[in-house]
Amino acid sequence: MEQVTLKSIASELGISITTASKALKNYPDVSPKTRKAVIDLARKLNYIPNSFAVNLRTKESKVIGLIIPEIVHYFFSNVVNAIIEYAEKKGYLIITLQSNESDKLEEKQIELLLNKRVDGILISLSNNRKDLSPIHKIVESGTPLVLFDKISKLINCSKVIINDRDAAYAATEHLINTGCKDIAHFRGPLNPQNSIDRFLGYKKALEDSKLHFDKSLVYTCEKVSFEEGYNFAKELHQSNKKVDAIFAITDLVAIGAITYFNEANVKIPEDISIIGFSNWFMASVISPSLSSVDQPGYEMGKKAIKLLLKEIKAIKKGKKIKHKTIVLPTNVIKRSSTRD
Repeated sequence: MEQVTLKSIASELGISITTASKALKNYPDVSPKTRKAVIDLARKLNYIPNSFAVNLRTKESKVIGLIIPEIVHYFFSNVVNAIIEYAEKKGYLIITLQSNESDKLEEKQIELLLNKRVDGILISLSNNRKDLSPIHKIVESGTPLVLFDKISKLINCSKVIINDRDAAYAATEHLINTGCKDIAHFRGPLNPQNSIDRFLGYKKALEDSKLHFDKSLVYTCEKVSFEEGYNFAKELHQSNKKVDAIFAITDLVAIGAITYFNEANVKIPEDISIIGFSNWFMASVISPSLSSVDQPGYEMGKKAIKLLLKEIKAIKKGKKIKHKTIVLPTNVIKRSSTRD
């Protein structure tokens, strides 16, 4: 079936395309009779406005691109929910893309969003992102960009983050305050800023408490997965190293460790304490329940989209953007996996 256009509606009614367009937009200089005839015919023919043509005229798509490492992660699902809810209230649609922690896929997704002429882009960078040129390309294109959670300090744009170093310090300090002295760290990959900062926070807490930092107790998760948490816990246990606590980079890794120790009949927290990061809903239902750093995903998403829309509005008005970094607070949620 041939696509219905504004031209075909105008032709059938014997009016100009301009008059038909004005009638659909409820302009006052079109008579009520003509307006009704145009609207009725448009409905009858299931007319759909050409959004591309509208975008060219208004210079906005009312579409925002969102790239995250994974959608199924509890933290990111909260972020996505907040972004979609707020954007919808403001008349924007969200194109949500998942990079699967792949810098190559992330680069293709950036190209796609730029080619679609989205009004702005939100990104939590993949763990494998080393080459920052695709991110710089967004900035150079003039497209508003807000990075959140996993960011690079080398990108000139606004950011919404937590203080990962302070949060990791607080998690490690909690273990120390409950009597733990030999604390292992299941860290993230070497590249992402949040992984670096959480490691540094862990290390600083040990140093400030005059506890020995043993690099052999630091295990690097490449995929930040349940399996890595399980396998590293097994490796740590079978090595017979003197360890009484673990700080894991995420709850998923920590739950992997808990699962192994439960199978190995290692008592938690009597024999070993475990604390995670993000306060995933599974943290409260696993046995024993997992102590964790509460990472405010919903609030982060809402702050990020509000900040981006503010910058989009500023650009539309020809104003200069002043980039800002919003740092959200975190706190340690104490549960049964750590001592009182």
